Amino acid sequence: MLRHGITPASRPRRRARLVTLIASAGLLASVSGCGLLGGEDEPSTPSGGNGSVETADITVSTLPAIDVAPLHLAIKNGYFKEEGLNVTIDQAASGQAALTKMIGGDAEIAFSSYVPFFVAQSKEAADLKFVADAVSTTPDAIQIVTMPNSSVKTVKDLEGKTIAVSALNTISDALVKSVMKTQGLDYNNVDWVPVSFPDIAGTLSRGDADAGLLIEPYLTAASETAGAVPIIDAATGPTKDFPLAGYASTAKFTEENPNTVAAFQRAMKKATDDAQDRSTIEPLVVDYAKVQKDTVSLVKMPKFQSTLDASRIQRVPDLMVEFGIIPEKIDAASMIVQPATT
Repeated sequence: MLRHGITPASRPRRRARLVTLIASAGLLASVSGCGLLGGEDEPSTPSGGNGSVETADITVSTLPAIDVAPLHLAIKNGYFKEEGLNVTIDQAASGQAALTKMIGGDAEIAFSSYVPFFVAQSKEAADLKFVADAVSTTPDAIQIVTMPNSSVKTVKDLEGKTIAVSALNTISDALVKSVMKTQGLDYNNVDWVPVSFPDIAGTLSRGDADAGLLIEPYLTAASETAGAVPIIDAATGPTKDFPLAGYASTAKFTEENPNTVAAFQRAMKKATDDAQDRSTIEPLVVDYAKVQKDTVSLVKMPKFQSTLDASRIQRVPDLMVEFGIIPEKIDAASMIVQPATT
């Protein structure tokens, strides 16, 4: 299937260039086997829908996280259909993988934590625009945990220890560093171990790490199945109510498809408002995120956000600069496509 009018003859050269750009941004670290098809050279072609949008058929590259519950709710309740959109969800292995798919032309919109978006923007791997917010932290939903027999008993014991995080130079290690800095601890002598969230409980049980950062639903699962115990909420102090994730597209797509983007934003706003009542999303989370039905009520939900607040999202690149993930400050406001007021 050709995307955005890319011809077979032009694809190999564009694909090679995209791979080079994305690899230079460090975005291929966790996306082995991810296809990079198509590109962005040709304008989008109006298609389908109810005629009110420039591009009716859009693919959203995402992952099976609780954070995307409003996206699934919008599909289930027909909110995208009401706006003339046919939305297809393309599952990726990580936020970085979702972003890579979008940059490569396999999706029009990607969901990710904000960090990979700002890394890509900083390294000029892509010119990105945020089209919807997703979630921010809530109390006790992201915690540093350990095992009862670990040498780490309190946050004061983290110096010089081995800590498992989902990946390096991401929001995971940035949150741990922020906690340690706030506590007056030196994080430079920590031995960081990259482990996927589902495997962190096992890593702690085997003694391969002294502590780890976990998010929901893995936090509740680790407590229930492995006996992991929290030592501190990672979303406190400077990271309280911290913006975690959102949806982005390329600047080119947003400029050429303003009505499509506005329709997506309206549908997501409606679904996000509905998602504030957790009873509307718990069945969906059990289905697509594979959370156990008997524990879903115990899972601490993130705060679902519907407003792209520039001052709030600016906290992300500021934190990234503080911990050396990007070299210079990025103006978050310049990357936001604000919803139309009429």
